Amino acid sequence: MQAAVAQPAPFRLIPRDGSRAEDIARLDPYSAAVKFVRGAFDVDGPILEAVRWFLSNYDAGARAKLLSLIARFGPWKWISQAQQRAGVAERLRYHYDRSNEFYRLFLDRNMVYSCAYFESAGMSLEEAQEAKLRHICRKLRLQPGERFLDIGCGWGALLIHAARQWGADATGCTLSFEQAREGKRRIAESGLGNRARVLERDYRDVEGRFDKIASVGMFEHVGPRGLRAYFRKIRQILSPEGLFLNHGIVRPQPEAEDPATLFIQRKVFPVGSITHLAQVVEAAEIEGFEVLDVENLRPHYALTCAEWVRRLERNREACLREVPEEVWRTWMIYLAGSAFHFQRGSLEVHQILLARRGREEPEPRTRRYMYP
Repeated sequence: MQAAVAQPAPFRLIPRDGSRAEDIARLDPYSAAVKFVRGAFDVDGPILEAVRWFLSNYDAGARAKLLSLIARFGPWKWISQAQQRAGVAERLRYHYDRSNEFYRLFLDRNMVYSCAYFESAGMSLEEAQEAKLRHICRKLRLQPGERFLDIGCGWGALLIHAARQWGADATGCTLSFEQAREGKRRIAESGLGNRARVLERDYRDVEGRFDKIASVGMFEHVGPRGLRAYFRKIRQILSPEGLFLNHGIVRPQPEAEDPATLFIQRKVFPVGSITHLAQVVEAAEIEGFEVLDVENLRPHYALTCAEWVRRLERNREACLREVPEEVWRTWMIYLAGSAFHFQRGSLEVHQILLARRGREEPEPRTRRYMYP
């Protein structure tokens, strides 16, 4: 084994395949990530610092530019909507149907897999995720007895919170077998079986009308080409006086796909695609929505991802009892890269509060109800 070589940062690259640390340090982010996932080298020190260094210091030469073009114009970008629908369940299960115990080892106690809301310095991840659930329900002005739908409900934290704390009649839908199983177990354990339920169903197949709808960390799977159909379906199932909160990751203009994006597309979210805020708002308005409020939670997601990475590092041995080492390494590098991009501002996450255009119920004159 070749000796480790110190880098200009508080970490060391330790080759495991006979290569030199200096050569690894010169790799583009995609190639370095692939080598790390395969176990070709280890990082001695905080993985967050190593990923920050790679993303800040690589030379965007010919190979990096080629990888960026592949990420931007790969053939999966042009598959039909029918093909997308046929494969969406398989792609989602690729990411989410890992061991529930694996996710439990780095998420908060309620297993919320989206941006937390750190209302004050020093909040724990558990406190910040509970604050996020409250923040969503306040924005929706959720009332007892209202029919609430959580699109892409994960392991059920938001719909359980909506039913228990706000008295809503809460429904969640997910395509993940593991999430649905755990969500149903949690609902039964909480004694909310008469007011909360999880459907193993594509949101496009959900029927009925709902007073309030939330989609948290799901529309990244929709992609730019599917936005109008996404908002059209939600408008169809939203009551005329209802509210819809869309919480999702966007890429600010003129940021575009890069080698790090290609790694995520191939290893984390197959055929995933991040759109721009302007495209989201445009699609919503074309499909008959009025934008009531937009809030950027970018700094909160940088903190959230960084805490997830620290928990993965701390719980390494327990994680490896649940998933192969390649999966653990993939999630480490993916979440560390996400923390960097959210901190830098090349990724953002927005909560967009929407209503059907022509809604007659008067809106509050201020935002005080959101921030009591």
